[in-house]
Amino acid sequence: MKCHICGAEIRAVRTDPPIQSDEQCIVIFKNLPVLQCENCSEYLLEDAVMAWVDEAMEKVSPSTELEIIRYAA
Repeated sequence: MKCHICGAEIRAVRTDPPIQSDEQCIVIFKNLPVLQCENCSEYLLEDAVMAWVDEAMEKVSPSTELEIIRYAA
């Protein structure tokens, strides 16, 4: 698969991406499987992983400033 940004190869890796849920809350997902570009580091989430992330984000308290969630499929 090719990166839609730069055209380089995309490979499956595990990483710890931060995702901002709103202006004040950042969630870091530890060991999340992603498809990441070898050149520009752009990444994609497969549908099942994205569904898991969406579900996890719904459980984060609105008053939280920083949350760290370990991926568990």
